Amino acid sequence: MQALTAAVLAAFVGYAGSWYLGYVEGNFAFLLLVASLVTGLYWLAERFYFLPWRQLAAAELETNDVKRRADLGKMGITEVDGDIVEAKHRILMQPWWLDWTAGLFPVIIAVFFLRSFLFEPFKIPSGSMIPTLLVGDLILVNKFHYGLRLPVLNTKITEGTLPQRGDVMVFRYPPKPSVDYIKRVIGLPGDTVAYLNKRLSINGVAVPTETLPEFFDEDATRYFSQFQEKLDDKTHRMLNYSDRAAFVTPMVEFQDHRDSCSYTIEGVTCKVPEGYYFMMGDNRDNSQDSRYWGFVPDKNIVGKAFFVWMNFSNPKRIGGFN
Repeated sequence: MQALTAAVLAAFVGYAGSWYLGYVEGNFAFLLLVASLVTGLYWLAERFYFLPWRQLAAAELETNDVKRRADLGKMGITEVDGDIVEAKHRILMQPWWLDWTAGLFPVIIAVFFLRSFLFEPFKIPSGSMIPTLLVGDLILVNKFHYGLRLPVLNTKITEGTLPQRGDVMVFRYPPKPSVDYIKRVIGLPGDTVAYLNKRLSINGVAVPTETLPEFFDEDATRYFSQFQEKLDDKTHRMLNYSDRAAFVTPMVEFQDHRDSCSYTIEGVTCKVPEGYYFMMGDNRDNSQDSRYWGFVPDKNIVGKAFFVWMNFSNPKRIGGFN
């Protein structure tokens, strides 16, 4: 068992190392599922076989020691050398290969359950959601708000709440589902979304917009035009770059329902298909979103982002956001 366990642990380390170095495309949910299953099997084996076997061996050792002392007592020997306490401790002690498998199972299964069905942490890697979310923000994502989904398969098992305009959503990037993206929900199924001359309208109605003081981007060390939009009952801030053109060019990856969008020099107009959502970043001129790669299907939804739990370079960022 020691050799088998060493091989299993080496496989996990090799997979994680290859993922970190970019040799393979990792899937943390799958890795966590496999780790839960493997350590769970070891935990069951420890609970119902290895631990009872060690306890039996310890009891046998104690029985033999009592018998030996009784036999020596009959011969008049009352002081007997040898203390079996240390020996019993060594017999009952969990070996390393069980300590690193069965011993980790409670922690791994707890993380798997929390991450799969309740809350999952994410780190903001880019500036596409500035000024709402900054690079380095560590956020929490509610995994049950839009309905519970089976881990790895991402199959919905409860309905939950339907996505609403203005929600900040984490989803699997349609052209490459192994990658998670975060954007704001702009268009719901059946909506007609137009982003023309850098003004957003939904179903022919312009989204209310107010001008705010300029936003200073510390990474770019410059100011950008900042506005406040209102999507239904939700308000949020967004940026526009005055020196960027209004038109966008769709990516070749935009294949699914490509004919639902029309592009002009003024921008893009899309009719959102049933079962899909139109997503945009708040940093409008620095965000690759549904304007470029298309719609997000319901099956790709991961959860609703709602809280910044840490930003090590700026702890004042901790808190909720719109």
